[in-house]
Amino acid sequence: MEKMLVVVFNDEPKTYEGSHALKELDTEGSITIHAEAVIKKNADGTVTVKQSDEDFPIRTIGGTAIGSLIGLLEGPVGLVVGATAGFLAGSIGDLAVAGVDADFLDEVATALLPGKFALIAEVSEEWVTPVDTRMEALGGTVFRKARKSFVNDQWAGDVAELRAEIDQLKAEAARARGERKAKLQAKIDQLNAKLDAKLDQAKQRAEQIKNETDAKVQSLQKKAEKTQGEIKATFDARVKRIRGEYEESQKKLKHMLAGHLKEAAARLEK
Repeated sequence: MEKMLVVVFNDEPKTYEGSHALKELDTEGSITIHAEAVIKKNADGTVTVKQSDEDFPIRTIGGTAIGSLIGLLEGPVGLVVGATAGFLAGSIGDLAVAGVDADFLDEVATALLPGKFALIAEVSEEWVTPVDTRMEALGGTVFRKARKSFVNDQWAGDVAELRAEIDQLKAEAARARGERKAKLQAKIDQLNAKLDAKLDQAKQRAEQIKNETDAKVQSLQKKAEKTQGEIKATFDARVKRIRGEYEESQKKLKHMLAGHLKEAAARLEK
C-alpha cells in the first residue's frame, strides 16, 4: 500500500539514524522508499529541508506529495492544527497532491513543534511493524496515512458541486428575462471558468502522477531483477498494485472529463 510516513524526532542525529534505518528496510525489501526528506521545524514556524535524498525514484520534492506536505506544515502550530475553513480552502490542492487529509495534518503538526525534526517519506508498505520497531527504538514518533488517489472524493465532490450549481442557475436563467437573465448568465460563465480550471488542474496532476508512477515501477522492476524468492514476489506485487491504483485513478479522471466535454459541446451548440 502507498503511504505517507512521517517520523518526528527530538534531535537531528536521531533523525539521520532513522533515515539510515529506513534505507536498510528498503534494501531488505520490508518497504520501498519512493521519496524521502529530513526537515526541521524552526522557531518562527518555517520548515527547513535538511536533506532531500535523490537516490530514490522521485528525485525532487517540488510539486510532489512530500513537497506539498512540507508546505502544509509551515506556520505556527496553532495555524495548522484545527485549521480553519479558510485555511483548508486554500490548501485543498496541496492536500490532494500529498494524498492525506486534515486529520493527519493536525496529528503531525501537533507533534512537530519548533526545534524538532522529522523524517518524511513516501513509501510502499504492507506491514507496520518493521518501521515502527526501528523508529521507536530511536525515540521517533511514527505517523502514517494511506495515500488517496489524486482524483479523490474531495476533488470529484468539488466538480460535482460546481456542476450542480451551474445546472441550478441554468434552470433559473431559462425563466428569467432581460437584465436578470444577463446577470445569471454571467454567474454561469464564472462557474464554468472555475470548472475548467479545476479540471485543468486534475489533468496536470494526472501527467505528474503518470511520470511518478513510471519512475516507481521502473525502480521496483530493477530491484526485482536483482532478487529472487519471497523478496522478488514482494517487489512484483508492489508493481502490480501501483499500476492498478494508477489505472483506477485514470478511469476516474476520464469519467470526470467525459462529462465535462459533453457539457462543453452542449454550450457550443447553444
